[in-house]
Amino acid sequence: MIVILIILGALVGFASGFFGIGGGTILVPSLIYLGYDVKTAIGISIVLMVFSSVFGSFVNYKNQMLRLENGIVLGLGGFIGAQFSGYIVSYLPSYVLLSFFAVSLLGSLYKFFKAPAEPSDAPNESKVLLFLVGFFVGMIAISIGIGGALFLTPIMVGFLHFDIKRAVSTSLLFVVFSSVSGLISFSIHGLMDYRSGIILGLGSLVGVYFGAKRSHVVRRDLQKKLLMILYVVLFALTLNKLLTGI
Repeated sequence: MIVILIILGALVGFASGFFGIGGGTILVPSLIYLGYDVKTAIGISIVLMVFSSVFGSFVNYKNQMLRLENGIVLGLGGFIGAQFSGYIVSYLPSYVLLSFFAVSLLGSLYKFFKAPAEPSDAPNESKVLLFLVGFFVGMIAISIGIGGALFLTPIMVGFLHFDIKRAVSTSLLFVVFSSVSGLISFSIHGLMDYRSGIILGLGSLVGVYFGAKRSHVVRRDLQKKLLMILYVVLFALTLNKLLTGI
């Protein structure tokens, strides 16, 4: 099982670096198929997200692909919002969490499909708006085991008119804040499997490095199409699991 977790961590890490996601979007359904309970899978994914988001943001910053200011404002909102995640997960049944996960994937896919990869309008960089977006994304996303980039990237591209590459790098920095906050909240509520999370997290580091590097050079339209494919596959897997039983 350790070898499987390391390989899975590397694959999730590549996706995390390439798409600017924390990795929970892929990891939660994968762990459920490996036999983990959905709440345990969510806790494990948060540990991996700490590894992948910190290292991926470092790689992005070193390559001058990350502007810190907007990411920090979003992240502070996400950190506060994610503090409610342990409470939400403790009191909601697993099928409700998984249902919300599926609906969230579908909504993100729809909005991202309609948004252009290179918006013509100037980005909305209101600090108050960014903080509020971060707060609600952090509260909802960590509760279902993802860092928030699944929601944040379509919001930044579709509603706030950010360039997709800026949105991807900023979203990954946001995950640093939301995942650390979620780790604290889940730990308080006794919902963590640290061993599996650390094994996956260590495996993710190699994947994150190559994924982030590749993200810097790929065409914007291709990156958007690949992200949409990822959403569709994950939605299908999650829906199948929901319909066949948790």
